[in-house]
Amino acid sequence: MESAEIRRRWLSFFEERGHTVVPSASLIADDPTLLLVPAGMVPFKPYFLGEVKPPAPRVTSVQKCVRTPDIEEVGKTTRHGTFFQMCGNFSFGDYFKEGAIKLAWELLTSPQDKGGYGLDPERLWITVYLDDDEAEQIWRDVVGVPAERIQRLGKKDNFWSMGVPGPCGPCSEINYDRGPEFGEEGGPAVNDERYVEIWNLVFMQYERGAGEGKEDFPILGDLPSKNIDTGLGLERLAMILQGVQNMYETDTLRVVMDRATELTGVRYGADHGSDVSLRVVADHIRTSTMLIGDGVTPGNEGRGYVLRRIMRRAIRNMRLMGATGPVVKDLVDVVIETMGQQYPELITDRKRIETVAIAEEAAFLKALKGGTNILDTAVTETKAAGGTVLPGDKAFLLHDTWGFPIDLTLEMAAEQGLSVDEDGFRRLMKEQRDRAKADAKAKKSGHADLSAYRHVADHSGMTEFTGYSSTEGESTVVGLLVDGVSSPAASEGDEVEVVLDRTPFYAEGGGQLADQGRIKLDTGAVIDVRDVQQPVPGVSVHKGVVQVGEVTVGASAYAAIDVRRRRAIARAHSATHLTHQALRDALGPTAAQAGSENSPGRFRFDFGSPNAVPGTVLTDVEQKINEVLARELDVHAEVMSIDDAKKQGAIAEFGEKYGERVRVVTIGDFSKELCGGTHVHNTAQLGLVKLLGESSIGSGVRRVEALVGVDAYNFLAKEHTVVAQLQELVKGRSEELPEKIAAMLGKLKDAEKEIEKFRAEKVLGAAAGLAEGAKDVRGVALVTGTVPDGTSADDLRKLVLDVRGRIPGDRPAVVAVFTTSGGRPLTVIATNEAARERGLKAGDLVRTAAKTLGGGGGGKPDVAQGGGQNPDAIGDAVAAVERLVAETA
Repeated sequence: MESAEIRRRWLSFFEERGHTVVPSASLIADDPTLLLVPAGMVPFKPYFLGEVKPPAPRVTSVQKCVRTPDIEEVGKTTRHGTFFQMCGNFSFGDYFKEGAIKLAWELLTSPQDKGGYGLDPERLWITVYLDDDEAEQIWRDVVGVPAERIQRLGKKDNFWSMGVPGPCGPCSEINYDRGPEFGEEGGPAVNDERYVEIWNLVFMQYERGAGEGKEDFPILGDLPSKNIDTGLGLERLAMILQGVQNMYETDTLRVVMDRATELTGVRYGADHGSDVSLRVVADHIRTSTMLIGDGVTPGNEGRGYVLRRIMRRAIRNMRLMGATGPVVKDLVDVVIETMGQQYPELITDRKRIETVAIAEEAAFLKALKGGTNILDTAVTETKAAGGTVLPGDKAFLLHDTWGFPIDLTLEMAAEQGLSVDEDGFRRLMKEQRDRAKADAKAKKSGHADLSAYRHVADHSGMTEFTGYSSTEGESTVVGLLVDGVSSPAASEGDEVEVVLDRTPFYAEGGGQLADQGRIKLDTGAVIDVRDVQQPVPGVSVHKGVVQVGEVTVGASAYAAIDVRRRRAIARAHSATHLTHQALRDALGPTAAQAGSENSPGRFRFDFGSPNAVPGTVLTDVEQKINEVLARELDVHAEVMSIDDAKKQGAIAEFGEKYGERVRVVTIGDFSKELCGGTHVHNTAQLGLVKLLGESSIGSGVRRVEALVGVDAYNFLAKEHTVVAQLQELVKGRSEELPEKIAAMLGKLKDAEKEIEKFRAEKVLGAAAGLAEGAKDVRGVALVTGTVPDGTSADDLRKLVLDVRGRIPGDRPAVVAVFTTSGGRPLTVIATNEAARERGLKAGDLVRTAAKTLGGGGGGKPDVAQGGGQNPDAIGDAVAAVERLVAETA
């Protein structure tokens, strides 16, 4: 049975039994604590926590998931994979243990011609929690599973929670016996390789308290309603139904391995090492394709780094197997053809996915060359210092600057006989990620406990947004936080977070900055609102300072936004939509939105593109946008179903989470996008749009920055003033400026070359004198000296090598010359072969000199370069070099 059919049967079975089918959410997690969706229940977390009302009492889904903690194990075991599909059925206060157990058994054991999976009941084993007598009784007496095939396991294996205080409960797992060829008998309690888990039924019936790990936490009591959360691993079931040894040999992965063997000539099954590489390639390319499909782009942090790491592991494994040319497009196309049966959007977005993947492959091959040089230098320095461990900061530099995954650094360092300080690397990585997470979370919640906001939502409902039609209005204070803690009142000068029952203030989201303004209470109190966020869905939190009086919960209020700011932001947001469409018209659908920020009078727009956008194209895009403004097109918004929006061709942002009902913003016949932001009523209100330019912000992602309205006019006015000043300086018309300025720069460049030539000749002219002044230090000819300030490192190196060449080759010689450049000391030291035979290495000498200068350096045994911070220490550095020569020679 193919994977697509397994998925279809799952959804059909539960839909026929009263479950609402929910499409898979994006892999981009809508949760500040997660980068990617790691489990099938994650999209339903708000329902289990009581933050949001579920769409129905019974739902089912097949959720795309990505997990990467055990990435090094991928390919080595039969079960580790980064991408998987989790089939789930969920009950919110509807059926409980018996209902979940009977449904699971029916689907697994019903004959395939009756819509089931047709598993042999005799090969199914059950585990239940230690004291869950009820679950065991249902399995034994209601379903009919023999008692000897039901085992009890502890909290670590058969009790589930989210890892934080909240819902939890015992679980029951269904395991399949793969037969004696997979190990000893005795059930899943003895051998989980033979008795592989395929379905986990979680019975959420308790509330847990705080605690560490999977076992050390208290049970506080029963939940008000009991819920069901189950998960069946589609790939594991496919492995069983397709009769293969491991998940990599299932239909959606085996085709990728087959294509990899065609590209490399390596046969699967011939060698353990190449088998692991083929599995890594199959798994990682599929995961990469799915991530790019959901809008993730390669980068050096967050989910972008996850994608970059697995893509580069796949590419490197292909090269280890002998691939020499580009391979990513061929492999990605196989994934799209296979997974497209289950996720048609992959086929629709094929061009964009290919473009991003190809660009990352090209970037990695380029980085592989440059990063290898950096790694070689770091290895040389480590060995020269007598070390055997490459420092963690060097590994982090390779990751952060060159995009080297840590396992690539480990492999290449090992080839040089070094290990890597992984703890140091991971500490630096964690610090970087923690900073990013803390910043994002603080922006949303201001460091407050989210339960405070949930409490407001539970007792007062969601905030009604009135800002589409009004800029001010009456409301009531329903929640108040001071320093992140709920408070009944706040006084003048307090920084507060205020929740209103209804508000005209737009909360930051969808790339649009929040409104600012004032909230006035009927008591006379005034709050200056500086930011608005939604830390939990549907609850707008107004952050600001009490300017006058006392604020109390329950007080009547009048909220008014800064209208001038709102209008400027609205102009920017509408301009963003026009820019998006104009770029897609110019570059094709691959120019899909990858992020944006709409602020007063200006915006930035990120989009997919493997290369820089030519200036002529950007000019055409700008012209097209302004032509649309002149057409005075009406802008209107309409709420409709997500399916109707797609039928109308509305553009959706990749990775954005949408509900069943969406808001579609249409600009005449030019643009149609899903958007919850505020906009102008007519394009003429924008006045003018000026694109400032575009740049790269990551592999395959470009950024356009622009000004709108008065800000665009002011920019052009300043540009005009600058042009007028240049005309006066060069005595020419505006159209003559490029030619005249180019001519002036050419003359200046020629003059600089002449000056540089004169300086070099002067420096090199000192070679003979320096060589003649060589000092004998225990039989070594030591030449030291300084040259004029400003001498370049290149000229200094030429001088040192010239001096070394003037000393007879059979006489040991060391040449150390110093200069000052930009206020900092610089030195180049060279040794000849006779000196090196006596143990004198240029790298050692440079490190000694550079340390004295307050800096560092390194290089090869014959020539090395270093520098420092203290030019006054050059004399001391010369003395240090002489002492080391005397000690070594």
